[in-house]
Amino acid sequence: MRVKLSKTLVLISLLLFGRAQAAVADTAADPIGYQVRIAATGSNALDAAVAATAELVSSRETAPVSGYGLIARARHDAERLAVVMESFGYYQSTVRITINDRLLDDFALPEILAALPVGEVARVAVGFALGPLYHLRQIDIDGDVSVTSRAALRLMPGDPAIAASVLAARTRLLEAQQTEGYAFAVVDAPVAYEDRAEPVLDLVFRVRSGAPAHIGLIQYSGLERVQERAIRHRIALHHGDLYHPALVEQARRELLALGVFATVSVQLAEAPDANGDVAVGFAVRERRQHAVAVNAAYATDLGGSAGFSWTDRDFRGTADQLVIAAAGTNLGGHASKNVGYDASAKYITTDWGRAGQTLQVSMGLIRQSLQAYDQEAQTLGVTVSRPWGTEWRASMGISAAEERVVQQGRIDRYTLIALPLGLSYDSTQLASPLDDPRRGARASLSLAPTTSFGTPNANFLVSQLKASAYLDLQTLTGAAVGRSILAVRALAGVAQGAGQYSLPPDQRFYGGGSGTIRGFRYQSVGPQFADGTPIGGTAIVAASVEWRQRIAESFGAVVFADIGQVSSTLKPLPSVLRTGVGVGLRYYTPIGPLRLDVGLPTHRSAGTDAFQVYIGLGQAF
Repeated sequence: MRVKLSKTLVLISLLLFGRAQAAVADTAADPIGYQVRIAATGSNALDAAVAATAELVSSRETAPVSGYGLIARARHDAERLAVVMESFGYYQSTVRITINDRLLDDFALPEILAALPVGEVARVAVGFALGPLYHLRQIDIDGDVSVTSRAALRLMPGDPAIAASVLAARTRLLEAQQTEGYAFAVVDAPVAYEDRAEPVLDLVFRVRSGAPAHIGLIQYSGLERVQERAIRHRIALHHGDLYHPALVEQARRELLALGVFATVSVQLAEAPDANGDVAVGFAVRERRQHAVAVNAAYATDLGGSAGFSWTDRDFRGTADQLVIAAAGTNLGGHASKNVGYDASAKYITTDWGRAGQTLQVSMGLIRQSLQAYDQEAQTLGVTVSRPWGTEWRASMGISAAEERVVQQGRIDRYTLIALPLGLSYDSTQLASPLDDPRRGARASLSLAPTTSFGTPNANFLVSQLKASAYLDLQTLTGAAVGRSILAVRALAGVAQGAGQYSLPPDQRFYGGGSGTIRGFRYQSVGPQFADGTPIGGTAIVAASVEWRQRIAESFGAVVFADIGQVSSTLKPLPSVLRTGVGVGLRYYTPIGPLRLDVGLPTHRSAGTDAFQVYIGLGQAF
């Protein structure tokens, strides 16, 4: 024999996680203090739910009560905690609450509490008799659904009858129906039947699928500067597509990725239109058209840098961007000789030619006076990039540079024409490179066939492979998710087709600094002239490992080790390796961690500094 439970699982869930909003009616002018002792149930999850639900705990300091009010609060908690027990599958449980060792229905209890001496607190004890744990026996679906939807329940006979698990199964069933195109499917709250003879429950999920729906009218609200015609073709959601929640969410993300909207929310019609389709609305809030950002960094080798950028997020009303940036560089530092600058202008248009494809046109002016060489250059580049799936991106372009380079007193002028190709992978799921990566990996491969017109002329290919990975150590350390991260980085590069001296100095590889081997001065690792000036090499290998530990809410610390080599040829087994080790501090801000690293070389030779300091925004990699 089985009977339908008097409380639905929805009510159980609400009472489990909700809080009473009304204060106890009897809050006397002379409240009494009390202490609460709650017996352990043997389940950490159940104990946590009890502590979160008990008003005796949550209101003890914030809402003082009289003796009568304390009794009323305890009676209220007895009812609430009974529902908590049921939500965890204990349908024959009892809750026992005593105050000063007396039951709540003891007629003498109010007088005892009223007679408490001043300063003495009442003793509240909460205990439980759990009874048997109920399990699921039979799970039925009332409605015509596919095998895939049935499998989405992920409930099996014999599972504990835990309300949260049952309600999660209902959500998965509804999502499975919507994934199959049933936009207006309804899954009622599951009905549970209790068997009087044994501790088991039978569940019934009632499903009303309706007819499969297609995407109907797509509308936008909240547009001000941005032209609707300019963004309508930029999403991969079209009228007539079979409804799928993932397609709608992808369209929402595509609109956000344009960079002109602060928020994008989806508004689905509550009922099908005359054709049985589902209308989709996107409510947007535009960001400010113009943005100004300032930046600064410091390292003992390269010195300080400071600059700004100005961005027009909607240059022509089509979500195209214009970015103008300028910075002063090499403000002091051991590896720089004079102040330099870096100025650039970029025009970026998304969905150029096809959805997801980006066109970038850039111009730049560079001046830098480094330990290895002095350089003045004007650059121009055009790059087209497009996504490949959700984690890959490919790019190709053409670039030109006119430059003047001085090394060892020799002045050379070069005209460089390159056809850069790139392939990148990113599974960190972060919106900004300044965000703190806690999982996933990043990798990039770049190839730059280049022709150099200068002294001498040369044709060469510069290839670089970079990779980094991030592992959450939560399972090993027992810390909370995202608190302890192991980060690793690897770099390999080679220039082919030109010798060490026929390759322009700025196209050669150099080691040292925050991008390769911390603890060594920028460009100081690798071949050198007789006076110690870096020559640069045609090959580089480097690797880093870093342990990042979050401390409290806003601070963190790191320990790192870097190793690498620059040479005239790429060697499978590097022979002259340089190693740097160090520690750092992090202060986490809403736009990324503020970084302070101190690196020390493990081996010092003539001209090697004792340490290097690096300050910047964002992790080192």
